[in-house]
Amino acid sequence: MLSNERGRAMAQVLAQVEVAAPARSPWADARRRFMRNRAAMASLVVLAIISLACLIGPAVLPHAFDSTDWEAMRLPPTWKNMHWWGTDESGRDLLVRCLVGGRVSLMVGLLATLASVAIGIAWGATAGFIGGRVDALMMRAVDMMYAIPYLLIAILLVTLLGREFYLVVLAITAFSWMDMARVVRGQTLSLRATEFVEAARAIGVSTPRIIFAHIVPNLLGIVVIYTTVTVPSVILTESVLSFLGLGIQEPMTSWGVLIEDGTKVMESAPWMLLFPGALLSITLYCFNFIGDGLRDALDPKEL
Repeated sequence: MLSNERGRAMAQVLAQVEVAAPARSPWADARRRFMRNRAAMASLVVLAIISLACLIGPAVLPHAFDSTDWEAMRLPPTWKNMHWWGTDESGRDLLVRCLVGGRVSLMVGLLATLASVAIGIAWGATAGFIGGRVDALMMRAVDMMYAIPYLLIAILLVTLLGREFYLVVLAITAFSWMDMARVVRGQTLSLRATEFVEAARAIGVSTPRIIFAHIVPNLLGIVVIYTTVTVPSVILTESVLSFLGLGIQEPMTSWGVLIEDGTKVMESAPWMLLFPGALLSITLYCFNFIGDGLRDALDPKEL
C-alpha cells in the first residue's frame, strides 16, 4: 500500500516537472545542433572575420586601393612602406586591393543570391501550389532555360548591357534562380495537400495569401540551406566573369580581377595570385561548411 502511494506521488511530481519545463522549439534544437558542429562554427567565425576585414580594412589601412607607388612596383611582401602583402605591377598595395575586391565579390554574391532566392521562391511556390497547366508551363520555361549554358548567357548580357556593378548582379541573377525554383516547387507540392492548407482554402483565404503566408514560411529551412549553396556559386560566377575580363572593371576590382592579374605574373610575382586566390578559396570553403552544418541541423528527420 505504501509503495503504491509513493509511486503515485512520484508520478505526480514528474508530471508537474514536465508541465513546468518549457517545450523547446524545433528551431532551438536546430540552433543547438548547428552550434555543436565545430567545422560550421569555425567557418562562421572565419567568414565573419573576412567580411569584417573587407568592410572596415580599406578605411583603416594607410593606402588607397587605387593609389600607386612608382618606387614599389611589383614589390614582394615586406614591411617597407607598410606593403605587407606586396604590390602589383602599378605599385598599388595588394592587401587593400584584396579587401576591396572581397567587398565587391561578397556584395555581388549576397545581392544576386537574395534576388535569385526571391524569384525562385515566388516562381516555384506559385507553380507548385496552382499545379495543372500553369505548373507545366512555368516549369517547362525553367527547363528551356536550363538547356542554355548560363555562363554563355551571362557573358552575352554583360557584353550587351555593360560591366557596371549592378549590371553584373543582374546578369548573374538572370540564371541563378532556377535551382531554387525547382526545390521550392517540389516542397510546395508536398505541402499543398496538408491540413492547414486545406483549412485555409475552406475559410476562403486567397491563393497569394496561402502561398506567401502559409506555405513559404514552412519552406524556410530548405531555403536557408540552398541560400548558403547559392552564395559561393554566385561569387565563383562573378570571379569567372572578372577573370575573363567581362566583370568588374578598373579602377574597381574583385577577387576574380586580382586572380586574373596574378596569373599573368605568377612566375615572377606569385604573391599576386596567392593572396586573392587564398581568400576566395577560404570564403568558398566557409560557405560550404556552413551549408553542410545547416543541412545537418535542419534535417527534417532529426527535428
